[in-house]
Amino acid sequence: MPTYDYQCDACGHTFEKFQSITAKPVRKCPACGKLKVRRLIGIGAGVIFRGSGFYQTDYRSDSYRKAAEKDKPSSGGSTDSKPSAKDKPASGGSSSSSGKDKS
Repeated sequence: MPTYDYQCDACGHTFEKFQSITAKPVRKCPACGKLKVRRLIGIGAGVIFRGSGFYQTDYRSDSYRKAAEKDKPSSGGSTDSKPSAKDKPASGGSSSSSGKDKS
């Protein structure tokens, strides 16, 4: 059930009401008791998925999945470049060469 925002035009009181979609809108203000309440137009709530196991890509089309499978071998080649990232710690070795400069 959604939560609706209401505002009283008489006293300016704003409040939320948790009610069914089919329920009639509130008309009476809980603060002043006048029949000047109107339902506000809200931005709505975004869909929030909590927990593990659901991803945006779970319901992709078959054509998208086939194209992704074709790309996998080329992306596998990019993983070969990752071991070259191990060469970067060699720059850390240059810091050990600065230790040689101290000697």
